[in-house]
Amino acid sequence: MTPEPPLQVDAESVLGRLSAYRGSDAPTHGGRVLSYVYDSGLAGLDELAARAAREVQSVNGLDPTTFPSVALLEGDLVSFGRAILHGPDAVGSVTSGGTESCLLAVKAARDSWRARGGHGRPRILLARTAHAAFVKAAAYLDLDVDVVPVDPAAGTFAAGDLTRRLDEATALVVVSAPAYPHGVVDPVAEVAATALDAGVPCHVDACIGGLVLPFWEEAGGGPVPAWDFRVPGVTSISADLHKYGYAPKGSSLLLFADRDLDRARYFALTDWPGYPVVNPTALGSRSAGALAAAWAVTSALGAQGYVALTRRVVAATAAVRACVGGIPGLAVLGDPTGPLLAVVTDPGAPEEDRVDPHAWAGAVAQRGFVLQGQPGLVQADGSRIPRSTHLTVTPVTAQVLDDLCTALVAGADEVRGRAPGLESVPEALPDPALLARAARDTGELDLAAVLGLIEALPREASARMLVDFLATFTEPRPG
Repeated sequence: MTPEPPLQVDAESVLGRLSAYRGSDAPTHGGRVLSYVYDSGLAGLDELAARAAREVQSVNGLDPTTFPSVALLEGDLVSFGRAILHGPDAVGSVTSGGTESCLLAVKAARDSWRARGGHGRPRILLARTAHAAFVKAAAYLDLDVDVVPVDPAAGTFAAGDLTRRLDEATALVVVSAPAYPHGVVDPVAEVAATALDAGVPCHVDACIGGLVLPFWEEAGGGPVPAWDFRVPGVTSISADLHKYGYAPKGSSLLLFADRDLDRARYFALTDWPGYPVVNPTALGSRSAGALAAAWAVTSALGAQGYVALTRRVVAATAAVRACVGGIPGLAVLGDPTGPLLAVVTDPGAPEEDRVDPHAWAGAVAQRGFVLQGQPGLVQADGSRIPRSTHLTVTPVTAQVLDDLCTALVAGADEVRGRAPGLESVPEALPDPALLARAARDTGELDLAAVLGLIEALPREASARMLVDFLATFTEPRPG
């Protein structure tokens, strides 16, 4: 029998194709993208994370009894979370990201509600600015969502507006530290205290703030409202390691103050003839790569490393906020705590001086910086959250401050006085598939127009439009 020739792997060709695919991506380093990516500015940190992930590339996180390294890595990260979130007895897990952490927090609360004798359909109580992951979790896990409007000018709500809606059907109350859209910390202490009296779990979504707010005050950023496990009534916290923890995607911490509530996030099954199944997260088999990378990054930085990086974030945030504050026609919404800013049209400016934030983001993009447009929204009480442009400031922003401020000012000058985009639904809606193909083929998309459509259309219709757009965008290309 003739032996088969050895398998030849053309690694350079494969990696060349990957590099070509990456050629159209927004830059993940250098401070040019002010959303989605969190660049520490420390080149060695990326290499450390890559080496750690490679070390456990073949490990299956499904079974830490077979691969004890998984338990050791996770235990170290939970200990790290305990320390910075002030929960010395907190327990929990590392998940694949904020969405999974939020989903598991909802699952634990739902199952705990049922165990306490809850009947019928449970619900989540949250503010309009709470992350979409909780609405997604409710859709997946069959809960209702009770949404409390926020003050459009402040970006948050009065605690009583939320807590007076607590009832026997409430399985979970959610507050944010901070809420992503506007960077404002919710009234956590007041809400958690009332939830505690009512016997309802209170989850703090600190997915974006959980590894920067703990260091904010020491880094010179000023006081932070009480929000972590020191607050009576806070029962769980989600904090993403792949945001201001500077670890690669995707890793998040989910911690519980109560062990019984923590156990409710698990799925376990012995009623089948295969191996006993015990899953602490939504996944079964899971890569240990992101876990090891997050462990390596947090181990290398330590608390003082995070303080040093946060000090850069504090300085950069103050500089960006001052720059925006000096631009006629624009204003920062509310009083954000931390490194997130939402920029809106200054309602007090004369009409001819006003700057539409979506047009501004487009003009700034032409100058090499990617900002994130957020559509306006009419709330259930009739109030309107204004359209805004979101900026996420990271340590590396400090390295590009002069260029960034120049782009922010020049972009505003270019579009000042221009009328906002769509005010009503156009007679003929664009075909989402055509939009997707054009964006895919040219690499260009008029995001201001898309955001205008989202504002003008009924929300269910705009959601369907975006599903059609993204489904087409990700389909295999001809040839």
